[in-house]
Amino acid sequence: MIPMVRNSTEREFMSELHSWYNTTSRAASNLVRHTNLMAIMLICLILPDHANAQSSDWSDERQLFQQAQEALAAREMEQFNTMRQQLAEANYPLLPYLDYAELEPRLGSLPFEDVDKFLADYQPSYLAARLERQWVATLAELDQEQALIRYFNPDNSYTQLTCQALLARHNQGDASVLDQAPALWNVARSQPNECDPLFDAWMDADGLTPELIWERFEKNMQAGNRNLASYISTLMPVDDKALADLWLNVDRRPERLASDAGLENTDPRVRPMILRSLRKLANIDAAQALLQLNHYREIHQFSNSEMSGIQRYIALRLLFQGFVVETESLIQNTPTLQTDVLVGWLIRDALADLDWQRVQKWLALLPDETRNSERWRYWRARATQAISSDEHSQQQSLSTFQELAESRSYYGYLSADRVDEPYALTHIPAPTDASTQLALLQRPSVQRAYELLQVGEEINARNEWRYLQSSLNDHEVAASGVLAKNWQWHRESIQAMIRIQHWDDLELRFPVAYLDSYDQAFQDTGLDTTYLYAITRQESAFMADVVSPVGARGLMQLMPGTAGDVSRNLGLSVSRNDLFEPSINIRLGSEYLSQMIESFQDNRILATAAYNAGPNRVRQWLRDQAQTLPADVWVETIPFLETRQYVQNVLVYAVIYGHRLGRPQAFLQPSDLEIP
Repeated sequence: MIPMVRNSTEREFMSELHSWYNTTSRAASNLVRHTNLMAIMLICLILPDHANAQSSDWSDERQLFQQAQEALAAREMEQFNTMRQQLAEANYPLLPYLDYAELEPRLGSLPFEDVDKFLADYQPSYLAARLERQWVATLAELDQEQALIRYFNPDNSYTQLTCQALLARHNQGDASVLDQAPALWNVARSQPNECDPLFDAWMDADGLTPELIWERFEKNMQAGNRNLASYISTLMPVDDKALADLWLNVDRRPERLASDAGLENTDPRVRPMILRSLRKLANIDAAQALLQLNHYREIHQFSNSEMSGIQRYIALRLLFQGFVVETESLIQNTPTLQTDVLVGWLIRDALADLDWQRVQKWLALLPDETRNSERWRYWRARATQAISSDEHSQQQSLSTFQELAESRSYYGYLSADRVDEPYALTHIPAPTDASTQLALLQRPSVQRAYELLQVGEEINARNEWRYLQSSLNDHEVAASGVLAKNWQWHRESIQAMIRIQHWDDLELRFPVAYLDSYDQAFQDTGLDTTYLYAITRQESAFMADVVSPVGARGLMQLMPGTAGDVSRNLGLSVSRNDLFEPSINIRLGSEYLSQMIESFQDNRILATAAYNAGPNRVRQWLRDQAQTLPADVWVETIPFLETRQYVQNVLVYAVIYGHRLGRPQAFLQPSDLEIP
C-alpha cells in the first residue's frame, strides 16, 4: 500500500504530528485516556504501513460497546448503565449510539428533558438530526401541538412533518401559515395524507384558485400522473373541466390529434397538451406526429423553444423507427435540429453502414461546441483515414491520433493503439496534506465513522460520513478520500474524488481491493483479474452491500435469479444475503462473466455489453447488423447510451487496473477487434 502522506518523509510527518499534538492536548484528552495511545491512534489512522495496528486502539471499548448493545436489547438496564458509564469515562466515540438506542424507544413517553440533553450534547451530528426528526414525528402523532411548534426545524424535515407543523401553528391561531400551503399543494405528485387537514383549512380560507388548480393539473399531466390529474380536474370550474377532459382523452389516445377539433382552440392552455400528445404520438408513429405538428403550428403560436424541442423529439423517433432518409432531410434543412444528439445518431447510422462519406458529411454539421470533443475528433480522423489517400490527409489523421493518445480515456486509448503510443496513465495525487487529515481526525463524526466500521455497522458509518461531507471544503473532501482509502472504505474514496472532480488520483479512484478473491476467480475462470476489477469498478465502485433499483446485489451486481442459476451449476447453496459477501459475489460474478465470454467467442466487448444489457439483447443487435464491424464502430453504434458508456468505461478501467497491478494490458485484445 502506498503511503498516504506523499510529500513528507515519515520524520517530517512525526514532527508535524508532535507539533499538532502539543497545541491540542486538551482536545486530545477527550479522545483517549493516554497520550501515547492518542499518538498511536493517529499514526495508525493516517499511515497505511501501520494499518494492522488500527484494530487494537479501542479494542476493549469496542467489545464493551457491543456488550452494552446486547444488554440494552435484553433490557438488562443495570448492566447497561454500568457499561455505558465505563465508555463515557473512556470518551468512546460511539457513546451517542448507545444513548440514541436507549432513548429512541422511549420517545412516545415524551421524555422532554432526555431529548433536550441528547440534542444539546450531540448537535450538530447525523444522529442528532435523525433523533430530532423522529421526535418531531412523535409529537405530531401524539397531538402535542405546542411542543411540535417548538421543536420543528424546517431545515431538518420532510413534507409530512412540514404539513403537520404548519397545521399545529394554524390551530394555535397563526393564520399566516396558510401562505405556505400553495407551494406544498401545487406539486407534480400526491402529497401525504397528513397534509390534507392543512390543505382543507387553506381551501376553506378561499386559497385555492382556478389558475392554481390548472397549474397543478398541467404539472401532473406533464409528469405522466394521469390519475392524479384526473382527480384535480374535478376541482375545476365547468369550462376548465371541459378543457382538462380534452387533454385527458387525447393523452389516452394521441392519434386523436388528427381528428379532435377541440385542439384547434386557440386558448394558450391547449398548446402544452398538443406538444405532450405529439411526443406520445411520436413514440408510436413519428411520421404521423410530424404531419400533425405541421398542421398545428399553423394554428398555435408555438415559441421557438417549443418548436425546436418537439422537432428534435420527433426527429429522433423518426430515425429510430427507420425513417433515415426523412430524418436526414429534416435535420439538414432545419439548423435548430443540428444538435450533438441528433447529428450524432446520424453519424452512428452512417458508421453502422461503414459509409465514411456520410460520416464526414454529418461530422461537418456538428455544433461548434461539441465538434472538437475527443469523440468527434477521433471519428473525423478515422473517416479521413478511410477515405483520403493523399499523404497530407493521412498525416493530419495521424497527428490527431497522436494528440488524442495523450488522454487517459476511451478515445485516447483507441488513438494510442492506432499510432503505437503508450497509454496515458497520468496520476496526480489528491490535493491534501497531513495537517488537513489530522484536523479531520479531531472531528467526532470522523471518529464515529471509523469506529462504526470497526464494529461492523457500515450503514451508520456511511450516514455519518455523508452528513460530514456537506460541511467540508474541497481540500477536506480530498483528505477524507485518503482516509477512507486507508480504512479500506473504497466507495467513499471514489466518491470523494467525484465530489471535487479530481479525476487524476488513480490510487483513490481505482482501489485494489479483495485481491486474493479476484486472483482466485482468475484461477477458477481464466478471466484476467484486471477485467474483473474493471467490471466491479463500473458496477458497484466496490460497495459490497449495494442493491440496485432492480435488485442486483453486491460488488459485481448480480441479480438473485442469475446468482441462483450460477451457484447451482457450481454445486453451491447461496442465499440473497450471501451476495453481499465479497468472496461469494466475486466467485459467482466472475463465473457468470465467463459464461458471457464463452457465449460470445472470447470477445470482451460483446461479453461486457451482455453483462450490462443482457445476452439476448446483444444477440438481437448482432442479428440486426448488416456486416462485420470494427470494434470501435460497433461500440459507437450500441443503441443504448448506458451500455455504450459502460463498455467504454470497462475497457479503459481494465488498462488502468493493469497499470495499478503491474500487469499491463492491451486496450483491445485480438479477439475483440472485429464484431461479426
